[in-house]
Amino acid sequence: MTTPITRLRHAGAALLVAGALVATVAGCSGGSADASTQTDKGKVTVGAHSNGAATETTLDVPEVAKIRAELPAAVRKSGELHIGIGALPAGFPPLAFTGDDQKTLTGAEPDLGRLVAAVFGLKPVVSNATWDNLFVGIDTGKTDLGFSNITVTEQRKEKYDFASYRDDNLAFEVLKKNDWKWTGPESLAGKTVAVGSGTNQEKILLEWQKQLKAEGKDLTIKYYSDANSTYLALNSGKIDIDFTPNPSAAYHDKQSAKSANPTRTEATYSGAGSSLQGLIAATTKKDSGLAQPTVDAINYLIDNGQYTKWLEAYNLTNEAVKKSELNPPGLPLDNQ
Repeated sequence: MTTPITRLRHAGAALLVAGALVATVAGCSGGSADASTQTDKGKVTVGAHSNGAATETTLDVPEVAKIRAELPAAVRKSGELHIGIGALPAGFPPLAFTGDDQKTLTGAEPDLGRLVAAVFGLKPVVSNATWDNLFVGIDTGKTDLGFSNITVTEQRKEKYDFASYRDDNLAFEVLKKNDWKWTGPESLAGKTVAVGSGTNQEKILLEWQKQLKAEGKDLTIKYYSDANSTYLALNSGKIDIDFTPNPSAAYHDKQSAKSANPTRTEATYSGAGSSLQGLIAATTKKDSGLAQPTVDAINYLIDNGQYTKWLEAYNLTNEAVKKSELNPPGLPLDNQ
């Protein structure tokens, strides 16, 4: 899982075809800073212009002087926090996409960046780029922090510092009327499961298929070119389960809630596999001095309830962490 955002970019771009946001979130602005959703000082609007991908919520987030004082002097003096997102070209709801005002980069990732900026007492300047250029921005110092579904890996820790803020989870998405329960790989016996080709979840699923085959049991795996085809297969009974990134499932569960075939997330599974809980983290250039203040800002948001409200707005409470950690254990080199 060297570039976990790729898993979501594929799914998210396809969701633009399948979901209700087709017309309004199909594109992201071209790399320039977007309009801020931070309104009055100390207030941040989560889910602004998200066109149903989130429940719009305005949160009170005061500047915390003690945490602000931890920032590098140059960042404090600039008055701005430069937040990088790697959502070009198509965006990936509910994490990052162009809002219904056609200019605001909305989604869970930029919104958390804005919340952290509020704790710092800084103006959030959110810029969108391709995945590769996101890291170029961090490397050159043009971007202070990347909030873009970046998984912590041991290889990345050689070059970057991390402040974790979400579990990196995969989801078992089924029709709401389906009473199937996840109890481990054995519960997949006799089931037909859709998965994206070349993804981390495919690697995990193929291992389970091999395990079940050795026990004389069948697990059928099917591949579809886009999310629309996957959901048509799920609705028609051609597949039982879609094994997909949890944010993609959370988004589709929300969008399908009032449809003829609503879905639900039965369970989640670590994107790092059985031996490690994968973590998503804010990413900064190594030794920039920004990682520890970001950990402290996120923990402030956790302790004071804004973090929970942010997750609730995006239907992502099943990826909550108890606390942010500085450079937590990441995916080992042999699992990237």
